[in-house]
Amino acid sequence: MHDKIEFAAQLIDTHCLIDVRTPLEFEEDHLPGAHNVPLLTNEDRVEVGTIYKQIGAAEARKRGLELTCSRFYNIVDRISSLSAGRPIVVYCWRGGLRSASVVMLLETCGITARQLSGGYKAFRSHVNDYFEKCDFIVPLIVMHGMTGTGKTEFINGLNPAKWATVDLEGVACHRGSAFGALGLKQSITQKHFETIMWNVFRCLPVGMPIVLEGESQRIGKYSLPGRLYQKMAESCKVWCYASIETRIERLTVEYALPEYREEMLEALERIKKKLGGTIYTDLKNSIEVWDVAGIARGLIEGYYDRMYYKHRPWTPDLELELEDYSRAESELEKYWLASM
Repeated sequence: MHDKIEFAAQLIDTHCLIDVRTPLEFEEDHLPGAHNVPLLTNEDRVEVGTIYKQIGAAEARKRGLELTCSRFYNIVDRISSLSAGRPIVVYCWRGGLRSASVVMLLETCGITARQLSGGYKAFRSHVNDYFEKCDFIVPLIVMHGMTGTGKTEFINGLNPAKWATVDLEGVACHRGSAFGALGLKQSITQKHFETIMWNVFRCLPVGMPIVLEGESQRIGKYSLPGRLYQKMAESCKVWCYASIETRIERLTVEYALPEYREEMLEALERIKKKLGGTIYTDLKNSIEVWDVAGIARGLIEGYYDRMYYKHRPWTPDLELELEDYSRAESELEKYWLASM
């Protein structure tokens, strides 16, 4: 009987993880750093599954063997190359026949490997549990403020020796607003977004407060996992502000790419009813003549400041001016040290 191993986060750093599920399953989500060495193709799995339902397990297994036996050499050779001397852990959907078969195949060839107990499903349960508990051992500092104040840039520029930071918008590939998808593409699944989020939190330096941006429950098409949104709402809240001229300048830099023009017009159409005729027409004209500063001002005055944080049912723990990021970091550090 081959060895099994329970999932633990450190396996990601110490072992060669081999995902033997189909490419479609792997694309939907997989353990961080795992390599896809599928035992069955996408089409194979459909065929074998159909036989299993219509005829039975024995015939399905025989057909599976018939489909895969010609690939055994390549499977063993690839896994051996990928491992590069690291211990091998193989997993499938539930820690069943596919991963057990590949472990047995490797051991037949003299290569030691272990099967992940519970497979991908066990890992998925771990991720779900992590975000349901949100039991962070350090506090969260959540940065709120109007569009264009520079919150994301400020967070990403904080001294890594003093702060742990999470760029939620960077992970989501979306800026979290009506125009947040410009130049970006949300191509991964919700499940894989959650896996990446889990790995980001897992890899944060120990003992430092976690600074992240206040977001809605959804960032583009992705939802924040588990209780993370609620945890952020319960945490230290900082209200960031800057002059309208600074905000216009920052949005201008962010949006000043001519290739965004068509995407801007499409985004503008989606919020046409919210804007009203006059503001919509002015913004459309600014986009068509490519007056980026005019676009930024129009969005701030005609949309963002009217729609976002319209009702703020909480009092910030700190109000922080972001005109100068270095000075703002000093103010944040002063506040944080005084509150400890």
